[in-house]
Amino acid sequence: MTVQTPVTTIEVRNPRTGAVDYRFQPTTPAELEQIAIAARAAQVDWLALELEARIAILARWVEKVDAAAPQIIAAVTADTGRHAESLREIGNIGKWITRWSDVARTALAVEPIATGNPDIQSIADYSPYPVLGVISPWNFPLSLSLMDAIPALLAGCAVIIKPSEVTPRFVEPLAATIAEVPELAQVLHYVRGAGELGAALVDQADMICFTGSTATGRKVASRAAARFIPCFTELGGKDPAVILEGADIERATSAIVTGATLATGQQCYSIERIYVHRSLHDAFVARLTEKASALKLALPGPRDGQIGPLTFAPQAEILARHLADARQKGAKIHCGGEIETHDGGLWCAPTVLSGVDHTMAIMTEESFGPLMPIMAFDTVDEAVRLANDSPYGLSGAVFGPEAEAVAVAQRLDLGGISINDAGLAPFFIGDACVAEKTAFKASGLGGSRLGRDSIKRFLRKKALLVNRSTQKSPWWFDA
Repeated sequence: MTVQTPVTTIEVRNPRTGAVDYRFQPTTPAELEQIAIAARAAQVDWLALELEARIAILARWVEKVDAAAPQIIAAVTADTGRHAESLREIGNIGKWITRWSDVARTALAVEPIATGNPDIQSIADYSPYPVLGVISPWNFPLSLSLMDAIPALLAGCAVIIKPSEVTPRFVEPLAATIAEVPELAQVLHYVRGAGELGAALVDQADMICFTGSTATGRKVASRAAARFIPCFTELGGKDPAVILEGADIERATSAIVTGATLATGQQCYSIERIYVHRSLHDAFVARLTEKASALKLALPGPRDGQIGPLTFAPQAEILARHLADARQKGAKIHCGGEIETHDGGLWCAPTVLSGVDHTMAIMTEESFGPLMPIMAFDTVDEAVRLANDSPYGLSGAVFGPEAEAVAVAQRLDLGGISINDAGLAPFFIGDACVAEKTAFKASGLGGSRLGRDSIKRFLRKKALLVNRSTQKSPWWFDA
């Protein structure tokens, strides 16, 4: 007789009040297994629909999402404590479906390819992984749950998504829209639970996409490797910005104050450390401090300022530790610098620091908050060395005359580098006309999320070799 483990209700904290105001029953491993079995069976029919039919179904879904937008936005805002970013998140769904649909029409085409032998033609064919498992984080709960799911669905996969248990409210109104499109409901499933459910999803899927911390990413990749299934990971970052001599300080400070504090700095591609040529250092610090000080906490309501609360409470402890360590070792704080409590929520105002170095955790460990530590450099070689002195290599930025900035960017061990801007890469998800990028070092593993061919991550590749000759092939036995 099978003994069922009791299901424990998961309690969810409101980031603006600190109170537990939402609870849900997690999906059990047994339920997940049945969902995976059903999704695997439905994927056969989903793929048989052909691409244009899948595109039409996803377009119908966008209509349902648009109709339910107020409920979805309210849920994402409750999950994260932020409003403006919630609007962007829901807007990404229709944008990504449109973009990826255009990409799919060319990238997924079966292509005949001439070989070096005139008698033999090669045909590039594809077979999607039947079930993609997506494990997504809490910082952009809606967008990051669908960033890989949308191109995978167009490629012909079924998708099961396990979002973070920290931000689960959005799933209910979004799942209701999926249920209104019966064909999609067969192949797109959300499950909710904590880390053990994510581990169980790795055991049920044919491919995994994981976005989150490097520590958890190592566990996910190891479990996937044991099953011999592909695993795409986009993990932590400690993104540098390099401000060269000759850079436009006004432009650089505007880009960085946004790139470091958008979503309260709770982005993997946030600018987390800044290297400024010594000739510009003092003026740069002063101007960045002015702009950072002008940003307001979103109080009393989520529309009343630019900086929302810390969504995940334990992150406050990390920020406090980094700030205390920097102070103890001699850093100067120009603005911000404290974890604040308002109405039960945890907040951190944009913080500018100078007098920092690489003995400080704030320059070497991922902070994931609106902290802007600034360090002077004297030579380009020194700037490159400092920027590359990190276990991470996700993205970064370089400011200066274009040719010089590009030359520096080419020396950096980073996947996505914005020139005279910050955080550009995410705006080009699903855009066919952009270069591919991969994560360097401990920031991830797997193919690119950018570029026309990134949709092919979800496909197993077939080479069909057609011999059109009526003659004996020279490599056959004489028989």
